[in-house]
Amino acid sequence: MHTATVFLRPFYYKNKPFIGLYFKDDFSVTRYIESIEGVRWSHTFKCYFAVFSPRSLNTIKYQLNLKNISVNSKALMPLLFEQQLPADENIPKTDNPIAVLEQFKRWLQQHRYSPNTIHTYAEVVGFFLQYMQKTQQDLPSKRLVEQFNYDFIYAKNRSISYQNQCINGIKKYLEFLGIAVDALQIERPRKERKLPEVLTKEEVLSILKNTSNLKHKTLLTLLYASGLRIGEALTLTVKDLDFKRHLIHVKQAKGRKDRYTLLAANSEILIKKYLDAYQPQPYLFTGQDGGMYSAGSARRVLYRAVAKTTIRKKVTLHTLRHSFATHLLESGTDLRYIQELLGHSSPKTTMIYTHVSTLNYKTIKSPLDAFEF
Repeated sequence: MHTATVFLRPFYYKNKPFIGLYFKDDFSVTRYIESIEGVRWSHTFKCYFAVFSPRSLNTIKYQLNLKNISVNSKALMPLLFEQQLPADENIPKTDNPIAVLEQFKRWLQQHRYSPNTIHTYAEVVGFFLQYMQKTQQDLPSKRLVEQFNYDFIYAKNRSISYQNQCINGIKKYLEFLGIAVDALQIERPRKERKLPEVLTKEEVLSILKNTSNLKHKTLLTLLYASGLRIGEALTLTVKDLDFKRHLIHVKQAKGRKDRYTLLAANSEILIKKYLDAYQPQPYLFTGQDGGMYSAGSARRVLYRAVAKTTIRKKVTLHTLRHSFATHLLESGTDLRYIQELLGHSSPKTTMIYTHVSTLNYKTIKSPLDAFEF
């Protein structure tokens, strides 16, 4: 069935819209389409059909994709643009953005999105709902998203990365409302291909030496020595440290994946001193109220330490992770192991460090070096 293509086309009957399914006669495809809920045969129009709605369209496309049947739904685009929001009393109107955001957050939680993603998407959608009120628009549309994109992102010179976050959040919001996202054809801009900033080993050491507080030094050391994301470091518990195996168990990190990463010998010494002095529970790094230490506090710790050095690079907490990966690569560690330690799903993500490593450049001589001055 993988070679079949089903064309979805609109038709009206008694002023009511329907989806017609058209394809070359194929017994196996026919039998499968007959099994899709809501799809029936029309003797009048000589095709299989379903009552039109964004939800029914998504169901049909999903079921066909399960069997690798190609779907062409371009003819439905005009009809999709005509559709209003579904008449669902459980979905609040945009004149009550607080209620909308709360229901949207709960919907994201039910779909098991991470707290960071939920916070980001809710923040973006909050701005979008305010924009809808400001422009006196009741319904989301492609034009409205484009206007929001220009006024809120492009005109304010926000990054492409942030723009993609906004678009992702708005798409999820439309999905929450039951609107067929594909119909709006909202595209994300291509990300800029920027190489990560990397510190030398001497620069890392300089930062750590200029961090006097034991807890702060332990945190920054761990970020570099184990290649952790800041969110992963802050959610670590004392039980996640395996001193016997010299490993850290990173649980439910990005992509809902567990992994192990290195617990360096020098880190162990520092961590044990920190545990004796602070006795944190349950998180390894706790704030003044006993809860989880905040990322904002961690950033301020790093910036204060960098300010005391001669480093002129733009240094963030993630720079320590980039430096960890690059230094491993330069010391001869196989890229596949680095990928595992970092928790990357694709080796393509890890390959970026081959572009910032100096390992391959050390054997190359500039043509200028052949001259005698």
